[in-house]
Amino acid sequence: MKKLKFLMHFCLLGIASVMWAQDNVSGVVTDEFGQPLPGSTVQVKGTTNGTTSDFDGNFVINAEATDVLIISYLGYSTQEVAVNGRATINVELKEDATQLDDVVVVGYGTQKRSDVTGSISSVKSENFNKGVVANPGQLLQGKVAGVNITSVSGEPGASQNIVIRGIGSFRSGTSPLFVIDGFVIDNTTTGVGSNPLNFINPQDIESMDVLKDASAAAIYGARAANGVIVITTKKGKAGKAEMNVSVTTAFATLANKIDVFSADEFRRQVPAVGGTLLDGGANTDWQDELTRTGVSKNVNFSMSGGAPDKFTYFASVGVDDQQGTFANSSLKRYSGRLNLNQKAFDGKLNVDLNLTASRTLNNRPDASATVTDMLELNPTIPLYTNGSPTLLNDNRLNPLVRDDLYLDESNSNRILANISPSVEIVKGLVYKLSLGVDYSSTNRDQQRSPYALLEDLNQGYLNSWVTTNENTQIDNTLTYTFDKGEHSATILVGHSYQEVLFQQKKFELESFADNDIDPRYQDQISSQEFPTSLISTAEKNELQSFFGRLNYGYQDKYLLTATMRADGSSKFGANNKYGYFPSVALGWNISKENFLAESDVVNNLKLRLSWGQTGNQEGIDNKVSLASYTDSKSDNDTYPLDDSATTLDGYPFGTVPARTANPNLKWEVATQTNIGLDFGLFNNKITGTVDYFNKVSTDVVLFANRVDPIQPTEKIWTNLEDLEIHNSGVEFALDYRTMIGSDFSFNIGGNATFIKNEVTDSPFAIITTGSAQGAGQTGATINGYLNNEAIGTFYMKEFIGIGADGLNEFRDVNGDGEILDDDRIAAGSAAPDFTYAFYLNFDYKNFDLGFNFNGVSGNKIYNHTAMSSFSKGQLSRNLNTTDFAIQFLDEDVSNSNEVSTRYLEDGAYLRLNNATLGYTLLASKIGLDKYVGDIRFSLTGQNLFTITDYTGYSPEVNTGSEVDGIQTFGIDRYTYPSSRTILFGLNVSF
Repeated sequence: MKKLKFLMHFCLLGIASVMWAQDNVSGVVTDEFGQPLPGSTVQVKGTTNGTTSDFDGNFVINAEATDVLIISYLGYSTQEVAVNGRATINVELKEDATQLDDVVVVGYGTQKRSDVTGSISSVKSENFNKGVVANPGQLLQGKVAGVNITSVSGEPGASQNIVIRGIGSFRSGTSPLFVIDGFVIDNTTTGVGSNPLNFINPQDIESMDVLKDASAAAIYGARAANGVIVITTKKGKAGKAEMNVSVTTAFATLANKIDVFSADEFRRQVPAVGGTLLDGGANTDWQDELTRTGVSKNVNFSMSGGAPDKFTYFASVGVDDQQGTFANSSLKRYSGRLNLNQKAFDGKLNVDLNLTASRTLNNRPDASATVTDMLELNPTIPLYTNGSPTLLNDNRLNPLVRDDLYLDESNSNRILANISPSVEIVKGLVYKLSLGVDYSSTNRDQQRSPYALLEDLNQGYLNSWVTTNENTQIDNTLTYTFDKGEHSATILVGHSYQEVLFQQKKFELESFADNDIDPRYQDQISSQEFPTSLISTAEKNELQSFFGRLNYGYQDKYLLTATMRADGSSKFGANNKYGYFPSVALGWNISKENFLAESDVVNNLKLRLSWGQTGNQEGIDNKVSLASYTDSKSDNDTYPLDDSATTLDGYPFGTVPARTANPNLKWEVATQTNIGLDFGLFNNKITGTVDYFNKVSTDVVLFANRVDPIQPTEKIWTNLEDLEIHNSGVEFALDYRTMIGSDFSFNIGGNATFIKNEVTDSPFAIITTGSAQGAGQTGATINGYLNNEAIGTFYMKEFIGIGADGLNEFRDVNGDGEILDDDRIAAGSAAPDFTYAFYLNFDYKNFDLGFNFNGVSGNKIYNHTAMSSFSKGQLSRNLNTTDFAIQFLDEDVSNSNEVSTRYLEDGAYLRLNNATLGYTLLASKIGLDKYVGDIRFSLTGQNLFTITDYTGYSPEVNTGSEVDGIQTFGIDRYTYPSSRTILFGLNVSF
């Protein structure tokens, strides 16, 4: 009987245990002050069974009586708690100062934020700009002090000017160096007409680290003078598999209209200025008619997961379809990414594989012509006559017809792949090999079909480009990490080899049959009148580098970083094949000293000091240090060897110098000093940085006129030995975050940069960076490089009004009684001397609301559009204008639109870059927690308003023309206008 009772008790206990095991365990995760920690991870140890806490810190998880729960939250120490049969477990996590040190990605490695001695700013994915985004630059705009990002135009995927700590070069090589998962991207064009970085899916990016000073960037040597942007894509995390689906739809409209005359105003103004009105009887708003609501759609799917200490993965696919506000304006991207990590031999062998593939289709309109028509066309002319586009006067094409005739389409396929195996040879010593390739192939067709109704357009043309770009990179590094007692050190040495091969063929064809078939699908027979032209080019650049870095810390208080890189480049002269780029930086963690260690106010205080040199070889043509020759029959270049010849055409070609050698040509050098202070106050509720920098660029490269006239070529590639470009300034960044009660939290912050730019000791009166275009204007200087002035300084006559003769009057600066070129003045710069941004974020329960503003001041914009179109003469010829044309009643209609300060405007602005309202629906609230995670709905507005005095479409603009490859700044010439976008988003996690 006793045995029977024992067996019955044992069975009942077993049944109870099984029933007990099936119960859920619930609880709350809080911090030391009782505040909930939403999004905390709760996982059953040794399994993939896990969940996250809701906004109030609550969690529910299925666990057995003998299980152990692992509870973690960023910035807090992870806890392991045994269930021991409990149904309720409340957990209090404590702050972990070591976790509060975010990991910062630096060249060829990572560092804790507390160990960083250089000036590095990091932006995580949750802080990126929201909305319709085509490339990484848009994610960063306004997010980092010292970084000024402006879009060239409002076209989808438009190119951008990204300037870190001021412009330090004359040529186009002012863009920072981009590094994606350790692979250095070549800045050479890939053959597309828009931004070459559009191939990256922004939703695949985890973080972006901006290396601003020489200490941070010197590890990249000859390509780091303009700063470095390190992009890290998303990686898998061990544990529960996760899947995410995001779907967005956006609607874009013209953000701002230029106030040209309405039809009724036009009818009054044309006769008032002495013109003969051509009244078409309509009331047409060409800005409305030639723009549309652009609809953009984006779908992304990603999944990630892995086994602890073994294998992790992240995979994604995405489709992004953006429409512009102009017809024939779109950007479509199909992308896929696979990031894998495999570990073996107890983690001693580690292999990373990163692979992305994309196909980008880009349609571009004839934007300049469209904008011209939007502003100039007679508003009394109807869009259609008898159901067909109205025929315009003056041999002008109806823009609706041009949209049918014109096409500029490119399709680009790009693969970026790199594999990085590493092995720990002995404890602390790791060897890493990185092999990578970036391959792109682009076909671009630009055509205009023949149009019989206009004599000048009855032939049609086709320009076709075939472009390939191959970029291969091999890196070998050894890293030794030492940590013993009060001393810690990391030593890195490495070798890198990179080769870039660029090939392009361009076909130019003219004269096609008018048969409704695109010229690109027709045969065109070359003739003497319309010959077929083929232009081919191929360039191969090589870079071999040796580098090393030492990071040393004593007691985690006193820090030293020393870097040296030697770069050898095929771009430079035989006498300067290698350049050497050193840097050194010191750091002092003052908050770890005894007198602050127990402070309740100061949680973090670090002083940084750095000096270093970096180089710039970008924007310099391939092998320009070598001599080059060409065939010629012009002038006396032929050889009169044939006695029977009667003309120059009968003689053979002569070979003449096209470029003379310069074996001393070398890269530009930027020498930079930085002093910085990082701080965190009141339990790190207030955090920020302050930096002072001084950057001096020397050995500036220019394709310059020779001083000695007796030379085989007029110009030569050379370094300007005495000229210097100075950039100095102060940067600030500040953030404040707190919680009010248990349901409401907010943070507010921003950044600001004051910068002074100056060119000194230039041997030239002016180096032109921007010149005018158009009849009677072509070539006239608008801005350039002047001694003791900022880059992009506008150099022109000062307009003082209209004289008694109805013509322009300019100030006689030198008082000689004549108005000549020597009366031009420095009238301000295109480069702002103050950039700023600020943000406000609010969270209430499951709702979130965020605003991001950015702006600039101290810069000017030259309104080339107004100079070319808004004149009394235009109005008298029945072309529309604004009231700018009639501001002087006594101005003569024959007055010229000469380059002057009359068209120079203030470029300052403040813009609401983006605003987002979101709501997170907890799946548990609707009984779907077994199937899905959280469901998030969002509404985002981009470019909602801009406060500015500029009268053009947008103050964020730069569409001037380069002069001899020297980049231009601050010129607005018929620019594709910016749009205002409203985006609806849905994100579901599984």
